Amino acid sequence: MKKAYHDLKTGLRESFTAQCRHFMSTLSQISSAMILLSAWSAAAQAQDSDPMVFYDQDGLKVRGHLQFGVNAVAENNLFWDLAATTAPGSGFDPDTEWLEGYVKPGLSFEKTLDTGAVFYGKLSAVASYTWGTDAFDTGDTGATTLEEAYLAIRGDLSTDLTYDLSLGPRELTLGTGMLIANGATSGFERGALKFGPRKAWEMAAIGRLSFGNVTGTAFYLDPNELPSTDGNNELAGLDLRFDDPAGGYLGATYVDVLNSDSPYPQAAPGGIGAPTVTPGAREGTRTLGLYGKTNPFADGLENWTFTGEVAYQWNDRIDLEAWAGRVTAGYTFANLTWSPNLNLGYQTFSGDDPNTTKLERFDPLYYQGSPSAWATGSKSASTFINSNVNALTLALRVQPTRQDTWTLRYAHIRANELNSPVQFGQATRVDVNGNVVTGVTDAHLADDLFLEYSRIINRNTFLTAGVSVSFPGAAIDNVVGGSADPWTGGFINVVFNF
Repeated sequence: MKKAYHDLKTGLRESFTAQCRHFMSTLSQISSAMILLSAWSAAAQAQDSDPMVFYDQDGLKVRGHLQFGVNAVAENNLFWDLAATTAPGSGFDPDTEWLEGYVKPGLSFEKTLDTGAVFYGKLSAVASYTWGTDAFDTGDTGATTLEEAYLAIRGDLSTDLTYDLSLGPRELTLGTGMLIANGATSGFERGALKFGPRKAWEMAAIGRLSFGNVTGTAFYLDPNELPSTDGNNELAGLDLRFDDPAGGYLGATYVDVLNSDSPYPQAAPGGIGAPTVTPGAREGTRTLGLYGKTNPFADGLENWTFTGEVAYQWNDRIDLEAWAGRVTAGYTFANLTWSPNLNLGYQTFSGDDPNTTKLERFDPLYYQGSPSAWATGSKSASTFINSNVNALTLALRVQPTRQDTWTLRYAHIRANELNSPVQFGQATRVDVNGNVVTGVTDAHLADDLFLEYSRIINRNTFLTAGVSVSFPGAAIDNVVGGSADPWTGGFINVVFNF
């Protein structure tokens, strides 16, 4: 909650009517561009060619890339209107609507060398903007930043042994995205909070060596953080993964934080008082994660899929010892219309026990925070990071056609430790008795429902819409001092990817 109602801007917002005119003007321009690009793409498809290939001769291929999108968002009773209780003088408006957009142009090349190796690279940038005021009270702002700018080489060392080396800003996701996935930050002064179009690390050195179905990856990463909150983080580590041709996988990831100014909060003794915040505490934190997914089963279990992940984290310098994990079970009703898929999961991330001197609060590092990946809830994921929380999740997906997908997600979210840091602002406040308290006094945080619709318009055009509601639990009610109202919202976006 720290970002939601701390350092709120002063002054008056532009009138809603003026914003609507601006929104509609922008939508009109983007729609015109979409129509032209759709026609161009359709013509190229009719000729069975790629319109983005600029050159393809003599072992050299040069291709252009273009991705852009526009997203309209509305939110009501943001963060269950906790600001009215915890920061009544902030002026934070819990009801807002905004429009956000981005464009990501790029250019890549591949050159086959005489040795058979392939020299390749990519250069891209992101320009994003938010019109109106977003969920974190930031708006009418945006930025243009470098995205990818790497050079790489890949080739064969023997029949079964291959290598792939790269240097420069690029994307990298390891395992299931539990620890290493989102290398850049969007939103705030960069705009496009919900879209989050930036994914590439500001600097990445990546080396891969593959032997058959086993791949080892060594990496050094510097995340592309917001200038206003840059923690000077640097990471390095290893990932080892086996991919079974039948569909399953098994892997392990080790991450070492080489440098960081990012702080860690620790619960006050007995949970009474404000947490202790230690600057630079992340430096030296090490994490070992194991992940796996079953192959398709036979003999009555052919429609079942099981996954599991577990992570152990430690830092001897600050006496940190934490853990996290997830298990899921999925079943596809292959013989039913629309092929329904039901997935049940449970994920948990340790919190700091206020009754010990050790720090047990899990640091989720750079996880993939989408609802289909590692988000804890749909709306609640904008409030709680993957630390001191657990969630029982249920997702039902149906496909009426090959182009249309409906997904209903539910999450029951709870805190692992009471009176302990649990969210961005650590929930530190003064209670009715005048005591400084942290975290929550009841484990039940919220219940989230999210209905999402996705439409593949063509191979380059994608439409996504969703509505969601978060019902506050007793933990939130206790902070408010009564029955808090639900937090609701919706969005609709279109993305083009060439």
